[in-house]
Amino acid sequence: MAGLALATVLTGCMVGPDYAIPPAPVPHEYRELEGWKIATPRDELDRGDWWSIYNDPELDALLHEVDVNNQNIVIAEASFHQSVAMVTQARSSLFPALALAYIPTRWHEGPKAQAAYGFPSSTAKTQTTVTVAPSVSWTLDVWGKIRRQVESDVSAAQASAADYANARLLARTQLAQAYFNLRAADSLQRLLDDTVAAYREIYEIAEAKYKRGTVSIYDVITSKTQMQTTLAQAVGVGIQRAQFEHAIAVLVGRPPADMWVPQAPLGHHIPVIPASVPSALLERRPDISAAERTISSQNALIGVAIAAYFPDVSLAGFGNSVLNYASYGWIGSNAFPISVANEVWSVGANIAEVVFEGGLRRGEVAQALAAYYGSVASYRQTVLTAMQQVEDQLSNLRILARQARALNEAVRLAREALRVTVAEYRAGTQDYTAVAQAQEVLLSNEINALTVRQNRFLASVALIQALGGGWDTGWLPDYEQLRHWRTCVSVRELLRGEMQADIPPCL
Repeated sequence: MAGLALATVLTGCMVGPDYAIPPAPVPHEYRELEGWKIATPRDELDRGDWWSIYNDPELDALLHEVDVNNQNIVIAEASFHQSVAMVTQARSSLFPALALAYIPTRWHEGPKAQAAYGFPSSTAKTQTTVTVAPSVSWTLDVWGKIRRQVESDVSAAQASAADYANARLLARTQLAQAYFNLRAADSLQRLLDDTVAAYREIYEIAEAKYKRGTVSIYDVITSKTQMQTTLAQAVGVGIQRAQFEHAIAVLVGRPPADMWVPQAPLGHHIPVIPASVPSALLERRPDISAAERTISSQNALIGVAIAAYFPDVSLAGFGNSVLNYASYGWIGSNAFPISVANEVWSVGANIAEVVFEGGLRRGEVAQALAAYYGSVASYRQTVLTAMQQVEDQLSNLRILARQARALNEAVRLAREALRVTVAEYRAGTQDYTAVAQAQEVLLSNEINALTVRQNRFLASVALIQALGGGWDTGWLPDYEQLRHWRTCVSVRELLRGEMQADIPPCL
């Protein structure tokens, strides 16, 4: 009987549609790459250590700390382990369930009860009966309902693994952007401090000329006002820096009070980010992969809903061994009275089919179909959004590069104009108004140039995120890995004792 049941399961069909990845709206190439030479892929991106292209040891150390201590990553990791446990639970239904009942019964009959049964004896009777009853039940997966559920849970676990990877990518890029914003604040602080020092020199020139009677007090007051205004602006940069440092602290899982990042200027070298053909994005973005795996999960659930139309086939077996102990108390030491002479067993099959359910199954299939089509739309929207993000950052980098070249030239010319104007003011051939205007033009251009450089770093990080940060779908766990997943769950330790605050690595 067991061999026949197993053969039935192995040869049983799987109702419901087999999964195929639906087509997605993917162009042949990025429009914003027209006229650009596609960079050779970098090893750092292929490994996922994309931050190495910035060659910044401080950034490298902080990003490694994110992987360990960021709490959003921990949340995503815990969700992934939950989904793996769901695969284990679903697979358990493929196997028979064994149970064992051990039933000791102590009963007593008084002399009146004995007489009522027709026994001439009037002596009371006390006896113990022990029943040992093993049982087995097995729902045969003839129509593939359980296997479709396992298929769905495996796809859901893979989607959760992709979500986990996406959480890591998001936390890393958030930290990199906060870090470059911090460095931009440091550069702005240095720029404003240097400008205050330059304004102080002009103020001293105006004050000396006033003492000689060659200029009015207006020059002294105006130059000092300009110096103090810039000094206040320099002090205000500290607010921005503190907020970026606090954001970094939270991203690496530290209290802001314990975080200190030493000052350093923003770099000038913006690395070239490789961008391959758009179709590769489907294999490189974890959020796209998560959306695609969700479609697979919903597709399998359609089979689960359709299988409800077919009868459930199950096997059940029961056996017991009964032994009466000697009357008037426990005699002997055998607590498990199992004997062939006492055994009773039975094996049977059960085929159950619902005859009328008021449209329940049709509604469940319709619900599964709607969920499937919704996941397909979500997948396609995710792909479109990914394409938009890549195109946005490619255009940002291209336009910002042109803007940076123009501003660098404007800064060079403004410095030359200020040098000439200050020399003429010293010689008395130019009034202070021209000096003040030249100073304002130079400072404005320098701040704009710094802002554009900052935005170029941020756009490069955003492009790396849009391209998937070097992730690949090959890193997703497959069915065999999920099927053989082993954890360190100890029921004995969970019965009593304190819970660990952190996820153990072996979970």
